Amino acid sequence: MAALFASALAIGGCSTQIADMPGVGLPTDAPQRPKEAGAYLPVHDLPPDREEAAMKPAELAKIQAELVAARDRQASTGTAPKTGTK
Repeated sequence: MAALFASALAIGGCSTQIADMPGVGLPTDAPQRPKEAGAYLPVHDLPPDREEAAMKPAELAKIQAELVAARDRQASTGTAPKTGTK
């Protein structure tokens, strides 16, 4: 049991060399590994702020009023008493 554990540790230490060995069964047209590891993506680089607002305040107020009116219409039709039920 100790020999198995020791061999597992020894083989685990060689994983970087094994990763660079050519794989068995790789297609001949497989691309080569990059020489350098890729860099991290610049997640903290944000685009510049907009020059103007996405929506003008008048447009925003109009859309909000339309949404409130649609909500009120839906609420009034949903609470109407049902007639003609069996």
